Formats: sequence, C-alpha cells, structure tokens
Amino acid sequence: MSETVSNKADFWFDPMCPFAWVTSRWIGEVEDVRDITTEWHVMSLSVLNEGRDELPENYKELMQKAWAPVRVITAAAEQHGTGYIKPLYDAMGTKIHNEGNKDIDEVIAKSLAETGLPAGLAAAGQSEEFDARLRASHEAGISLVGQDVGTPVVAFNGTAFFGPVLTRIPRGEEAGRLWDATVTLASFPYFFEIKRSRTESPVFD
Repeated sequence: MSETVSNKADFWFDPMCPFAWVTSRWIGEVEDVRDITTEWHVMSLSVLNEGRDELPENYKELMQKAWAPVRVITAAAEQHGTGYIKPLYDAMGTKIHNEGNKDIDEVIAKSLAETGLPAGLAAAGQSEEFDARLRASHEAGISLVGQDVGTPVVAFNGTAFFGPVLTRIPRGEEAGRLWDATVTLASFPYFFEIKRSRTESPVFD
C-alpha cells in the first residue's frame, strides 16, 4: 500500500443511477488501498429533473419510480440513523444494477430485510413525509457543483465535482492511482472539468 495522508470523500448518490453505482464501487476499492473516510448522502434525479418538460416519456416514467428508493433511504436515516445509508444503498444498488431487478417495490422490500430494517419503511417510498430532508441533502450536494450535472456528486477534501464518471470499476492499486490523480486535480482551485463523449455503457463486474 502506498503511503498517503488521510483524505475525506463526501459522496452524493441516487440508487437508480448506474454511473453513481460504478463510482461508488470504485470508492470502495479506494478504501482498501488508501487512508480515506467516506460520508454517504442521498441526492435525487427526480428532484434534479423536476419541471424539465423536454424529457423523453420513458425517462419521465423512470423519474417517477426513482422517488421511492431515495425516500426510503432518507426515512431510514431519519428514524434509525445515518449508518444505514450506505448499507441500504449497497443492497438496493446490487439488486438494481448487478441483478437487473426492475421491480423497485421488490428491491426496496428485499433491501430492508437484508439490512435488518422494518418492512414498514417501504411505505415512505410513496410518501412526501421525508421530502424536506431529502431535498436538503440533495441541495447540499448540488449547491457545490451547479444544476447542469447528474449523479454522482463527489467532494474530495471539500472540493466537489460531478463524477468522476466511470464505465468500469478500477480495482486495487489502479483504483488508488485514480484517487490520487483526482485528489491532485481537486487541490488546484482553478480546475473545473475534463470531459469527453462516452463510447460505452457502465459495466458492473
């Protein structure tokens, strides 16, 4: 393991986003090879896309479904502690992305059972009861990067970006090197973005 100083990541995610899922698995790899701490926060593609009438109909339908997972995670954090945010995300993301489960109600029910949380929390997915807290968490992340982004939003030692957007999960020391490079870029106050067109969809293995 390379010698490094302790670093902090703040990670905002929507469980429905495949790109956030890949980046979150990268962070997990980094935690094995670098001295970092990560705090996990929800953001919402549904909130982000509110009022955007130009969205395709199939994406609008997806945004309606996307409310439930973030609402349930928010309710779990409120009622049972923020320590449940990451385990619920791991459970939901595995089912949605790795297993390809499109039945969001089933994803939520199984994820609550897997993490030892009450089945009744699933009702929060269809309720606006926790939306104020959800929106506050979303705004805390999006305010750092602006509205013209998606998920994930990641802050590296306090400097936030949309991304990195990855289509494959770096493993081991490769993950560590990408972390080192990202932290280096984030440390330069006048760096804002690097971008190129994607040529493939995310791969989760």
